[in-house]
Amino acid sequence: MNALAHDGLAMTGRQLRRVRNSPGLAILTQMMPINMLLFFGYVFGSALAMPGREYRSFLVPGLLVATAAGGLMTGMFQAAADTHRGVMDRFRTMPVSRAAVPLGQAAADLVVTTLGTVPLLLVGLAVGWRIEGSAMEAAAAVGLLLFFRFACTCAGIFLGLLTRSEDAAGQLGASSFVLPLLSNAYIPTGNLPGWLRTLAEWNPISAVTTALRDLFGNAPVPADSSWPVAHPVAGSLAWSLALTAVFLPLAVRRYAHGER
Repeated sequence: MNALAHDGLAMTGRQLRRVRNSPGLAILTQMMPINMLLFFGYVFGSALAMPGREYRSFLVPGLLVATAAGGLMTGMFQAAADTHRGVMDRFRTMPVSRAAVPLGQAAADLVVTTLGTVPLLLVGLAVGWRIEGSAMEAAAAVGLLLFFRFACTCAGIFLGLLTRSEDAAGQLGASSFVLPLLSNAYIPTGNLPGWLRTLAEWNPISAVTTALRDLFGNAPVPADSSWPVAHPVAGSLAWSLALTAVFLPLAVRRYAHGER
């Protein structure tokens, strides 16, 4: 356990230095949800049956969760890049805990995400979003958000180790952009056709988004929804636990065995 903690901290530091040496990419990644908030908040808000400020309050939690789901793309690309360039092979020749490499990457991503969420929250406050719930509920919302990001990053790391190609990981990761569109992150799902509404509400992003809206006090839990959305906190925890329990061991196993 001590070796895992020591090696995990070393791998986390390595990933953080990697981000520090490429600040432009980190800044562009964090600017995207802010641009989407400003664009969607002032364009879509006028097209939906919500006043502008009300829609922006509805939108901010959705963008937070969509950004967290981006851990799938980030984890995939970084793991594929390290594999393609032979970094993973070099790590395997070193006396490093096999679990430390994937865990270090996921932990570093969590640190960067936590820091990168602050500008989005500040812009959200500037355009009218407010935390209407208690401090404890807001802290629980942030905890759920970070847990979901960690789970998505674990899934991305496994897929990146599986593809072993930066190009393939980039294309596959870019396709994950559609996931928030098939959820309630940007629009309510109540008026969607039955089958599409069910699909959207069983999307993990919908459960986490509904949980954040409820805990922040931005919107009530929709009535007559599928189970994950009708019980959003439990649904969020269930999805995040399931993703972590499946993909973290798979990522560790894939890293340990390489191409085998």
